[in-house]
Amino acid sequence: MANVFVEAARPRTLGAGVVCVVAGTAAANRFIAWRFSAALLAAVAVQVAVNYANDYFDAVKGVDTPHRIGPRRVTAAGLVTHAQMRLAIVLAFAVASVPGLALAAVIGPQVIVVGLASFAAALGYSGGPKPFASLGLGEVFVFAFFGVVGTVGSAYVQTKHLTALAFSVSVPVGCLAAAILLANNIRDVDTDAAAGKRTLAVRIGRGPAKAVYVALFVVAYAATVALALGFGRPWALLALASAPLAVQPLRLVRTRTDARSLIQALVATARLQLVYGALLAAGLWLS
Repeated sequence: MANVFVEAARPRTLGAGVVCVVAGTAAANRFIAWRFSAALLAAVAVQVAVNYANDYFDAVKGVDTPHRIGPRRVTAAGLVTHAQMRLAIVLAFAVASVPGLALAAVIGPQVIVVGLASFAAALGYSGGPKPFASLGLGEVFVFAFFGVVGTVGSAYVQTKHLTALAFSVSVPVGCLAAAILLANNIRDVDTDAAAGKRTLAVRIGRGPAKAVYVALFVVAYAATVALALGFGRPWALLALASAPLAVQPLRLVRTRTDARSLIQALVATARLQLVYGALLAAGLWLS
């Protein structure tokens, strides 16, 4: 049973929660180890909660069916009951709450406000009468919470200051996180459309969605150059060394439509974001 919940957590995509914390901490120019660890645990736990909630709500609403392509969804497959997945969502939020409350004790109640907003957004992504995903706002949600909130928030818990550098770093981090979701949604265009789940890719069509995917990469790397030059952090350009890893997912998304290739593109995009984040963080520290 434990392996089923690990599968439902979608471990290959959890780098999005890691990268925003690592990059945000590097942008803070200060490192308090326990605050970093607390922010990291909270971010990953929230991402797990998002993935569990998506698994649950898409099963309840009939979005995930036996005809769905891509990795299986454990609730729709009958591997866990609805009650078990609801409990898993609550436990993931509980895990995120522990380090969040510890940070709030030393930073202030604003940490709790951000945490509650993150919890609400996690449930609103695929739950409720008007879920973000079905409004075509899934990528916006990811950019906001695994880009801006995660990155700027991780810097803030180190210094208690909001800085322009942290906001600038959040742009490429958020773009690549959004690209992970968009790769997934491009793969699921047909099944999502049939189920009435109107993601961005469904709303604008597969071709334009592919163009947006490419644009997210362009913006991410352009923003990297801009922040390196604008803030006098030349070592941030080290993140450009991840660019060769962008070739495979870009080629697959632009030229292929089969599920196997687009799953590879999703995995490759997640790997790229993880490597990019590590190199960007290293460059910021070196600068």
